[in-house]
Amino acid sequence: MSTFGSPGALPTTKPTPPQRGSFPLDHDGECKHVMTTYLACIKRVKGVNEDECRSLAKAYLACRMERNLMAKDDFKNLGFKENEPASTPAEAEKGVKGELRW
Repeated sequence: MSTFGSPGALPTTKPTPPQRGSFPLDHDGECKHVMTTYLACIKRVKGVNEDECRSLAKAYLACRMERNLMAKDDFKNLGFKENEPASTPAEAEKGVKGELRW
């Protein structure tokens, strides 16, 4: 039997599940309003990591957890700080707006 140019029998690969498990898609659009607001924020700030967009991302994840579209988890496990301290005006002047600080 000819393989028509293919390298022969390819090894079968076993699919691996995502790290956080699977979750249902939002087919009914229950959290669509939060998602579109977040995407508009990202577009407005040209992808810069702004506080406003981070809070919208947190709200989107909270919406999904409330409606059982994803497993409930602490926000600190999802990359958010528990209580982010408000920056003082003196701190804000040190860097450029939108600059990532380590």
